[in-house]
Amino acid sequence: MKDDTQETGRRRRYFRYAVFGLATLLVVSLGLVLIPREPSPPAAPPFSEQARASAFADSLSLRVAGQDLEGAAGATAPTPLAAALARVVTLLTVQAQALMLPAVASGNRAPTDPATASALASVTPWSTADFAAALQASGAQRLQDAETADGGMARLLAGTGTAQLLAAEELASAAGIALAPLPVAGPSPLASPAAPTPATATAAASCPSEAAVADASTGADLGPALASAVAGELELVYAYQAALTRLNSGSAAPASNFLAQHVTLRNEADAMGRSHCAAVPLRQPGYALSQVFLADPAAGLGTLESGLLPVLGDLVALSEGRDREWALSALQSAARRTAHWGASPGPVPGMVLEEALLPPLPEPVSTPGPSTTSAQGNS
Repeated sequence: MKDDTQETGRRRRYFRYAVFGLATLLVVSLGLVLIPREPSPPAAPPFSEQARASAFADSLSLRVAGQDLEGAAGATAPTPLAAALARVVTLLTVQAQALMLPAVASGNRAPTDPATASALASVTPWSTADFAAALQASGAQRLQDAETADGGMARLLAGTGTAQLLAAEELASAAGIALAPLPVAGPSPLASPAAPTPATATAAASCPSEAAVADASTGADLGPALASAVAGELELVYAYQAALTRLNSGSAAPASNFLAQHVTLRNEADAMGRSHCAAVPLRQPGYALSQVFLADPAAGLGTLESGLLPVLGDLVALSEGRDREWALSALQSAARRTAHWGASPGPVPGMVLEEALLPPLPEPVSTPGPSTTSAQGNS
């Protein structure tokens, strides 16, 4: 009997231990559930979004600075300088509209992002030289970001940066100031092979059939873009050759230089197309030139140069690596040639924008303070 009593007591103790253990586990579990977990830090946005936000903030702060300069100059500024400032402000307005997120546009008020809100605030007045330098630095940063951004965003950044560099140079010329040369990171992207190297020829010889290329999903869009670039360069080479005999002496020298550029670009685009197994168009014996072109070849060359910009914009969006570097450099040189002949490369060279459809900019905040964009324009 005594052994039975002891055994029963041990069982009761074990039962109580089990009950207490389960109760403790239940309390701890409830406590863990009731205590809120520390939220995970938000994931960093993709590089393309960071580059877009930086470009948007810089365009806003530069726009405010340009408006201040334009207002301060008033009637005292020389006509070329006043006109250049007005064009820069208009350019930055359109670029900011193109870079703005739809969520910001729909609210039509200052965004809550601190960096962007600071960019919308009043800025410390800059001199024209500081403003031109900041505009130049912003353009260089946009082009640098375009080297690694995603396709569509790379095109937008490339056009924005190219236009800002041109605007900075125009403003500096109107103000009679000199811009510091931009640092050169390495050899020019246009130093890519101007003629097929043995490796390129080997790659072209090993290209799959046209049907296989059409079925391939990787790089299928780059081939037609390269073919379009080659076709555009071939037509421009012919147009410059025809225009040289009709241009005046002052325009003949730059036209001859531009012709040499197009010959090089044609060869380079042709080599790139063959390396990507693109169906490169054959050289034509001639192209039809309109009477308008023959009557005013300078204006006609400007029209043809501007028509090449969207083709090069496609190449920027579809390419990567060294091919994109080439496309970026070709886009900049085409925009400069377009401007030289008096045609407009547009606010975002390489893109066709419907400016009337762009959303209005948000209202600027009233908090005074210096801009987050330095006088050097680094983002």
